Amino acid sequence: MKYDVIIIGAGAAGLYCAKHLPQNLKVLILCKEQPWECNTFYAQGGITIAKNKEDINLHIKDTLDAGSNVNNKKAVEMLSTSSIEIFNELLNEGFAVDKNEKGEITFAKEGGHSISRIIHSNGDGTGRMLHTHLINNLKHTLWKNANVVDLLIEENRVYGVCVSTKKGLLNIYANNVVIASGGVGGLFKYHTNAYTISSDMHGILLEHNLNLRDMEMLQFHPTVFVETNHARKQLVSEAVRGDGGIIIDSNNKRFLFDYDKRGELAPRDIVSRGIFDYCKKNNKKAFIDLSIFSKAGFENRFPNIYRQLSSYGLDIPNDKIPISPAFHYSMGGIECDLNARVNGVENLYAIGECANNGVHGANRLASNSLLEGLVFGKIAAKNIIESSIITKERHFPLNNEILQKDGDMRLKNVLRDIMWNKVGIVRTKSGLDSALGGIEVMLLGDIGRMLKLRLLVAKKIITSALNRKESLGAHYFIDEKK
Repeated sequence: MKYDVIIIGAGAAGLYCAKHLPQNLKVLILCKEQPWECNTFYAQGGITIAKNKEDINLHIKDTLDAGSNVNNKKAVEMLSTSSIEIFNELLNEGFAVDKNEKGEITFAKEGGHSISRIIHSNGDGTGRMLHTHLINNLKHTLWKNANVVDLLIEENRVYGVCVSTKKGLLNIYANNVVIASGGVGGLFKYHTNAYTISSDMHGILLEHNLNLRDMEMLQFHPTVFVETNHARKQLVSEAVRGDGGIIIDSNNKRFLFDYDKRGELAPRDIVSRGIFDYCKKNNKKAFIDLSIFSKAGFENRFPNIYRQLSSYGLDIPNDKIPISPAFHYSMGGIECDLNARVNGVENLYAIGECANNGVHGANRLASNSLLEGLVFGKIAAKNIIESSIITKERHFPLNNEILQKDGDMRLKNVLRDIMWNKVGIVRTKSGLDSALGGIEVMLLGDIGRMLKLRLLVAKKIITSALNRKESLGAHYFIDEKK
């Protein structure tokens, strides 16, 4: 089997890339499980859109400020200037955007934004609505239950992928491969990601001596209901705070103003650290207070959050919701250029959360992620069309490494504990050294391929954190000697 393009991942980035590839090209989209098991589907907040040309410079400034001004400014400019065109495309295709009684589009505000510029659909269901919209308009072939276990790379060129399916392993060849596999959530005990997000592709890139950049830059969402038995914890969107939800302790103190004058609406890294630090120092719990909302008002604006929290027995909006930060998003990823090309390999692209083109810097501005997937998904498609690369016929042996061994599940949970406790919101050299030692011991064991890939990525995150000895953005490092 040979395709013009193989896309790994069926979230917003992968599907939007596919949408912009013409039907005369043979395109295959691969996803691990069902296509909706991706982070796009669970995204609540919305899509950032520059409200007009006059807002572009302010959106760029907000993005740079959130990213500690270490972003690739050209990437940020591309993101913001493209947003209006992307928005118009969605509207022209019939994507339903929330409007007020007058029929005007409603814009939300989230942490780090100077103005309200975030569009949403079905209240807090933007990701679900966007994913459904893109799936319904998909014109190319999609395979479910197809887990990519290796890339077929030789002499700085990619020839295809090795895939595990219900029928076994097979190699699929392609002229171009696009990685749109998401982030690294499965490495952490508490996270908000789809359960399919486990950093496999990052590990495969490391095996092929390709670079992951800024992997220490991990964003922890401040407001997550973690008192559930599921691996994916229940996110309480930043838009809830943007609309008036407040964070308090058990004595109703709004303690976040002790950390930043913006309180609940400071960028996520500041809010997460504030909650973590305050609760640890004062032995208290944090809560989100929804009392500003009426029951009908909250259910109308945030129907999915209302339904999900209510399913846990909470009386919304009367009960105060116990919250904790949890891993949410990786700013670091596969090093690529502004055309989405992976550095060091011909005809290989990376888009969405798995990619690092510098757009987010040290900390992602809220709701820039769906926009990034759409913008750079379209850019990747454009470059594939223009490149017209056709790879030579080539045969690769199957990668027959055993994917999973008996003790892997226990070790995965050990890994999640290590990453949460020692490579989380606040880091120290001793904690990172201890984490690195634990990872290296596991790598020496008799383990399956998929666990090995996770461990390689965890090791890269830890070594990147150790190499950055000063705090910056989402990387908060405490020097124990001071």
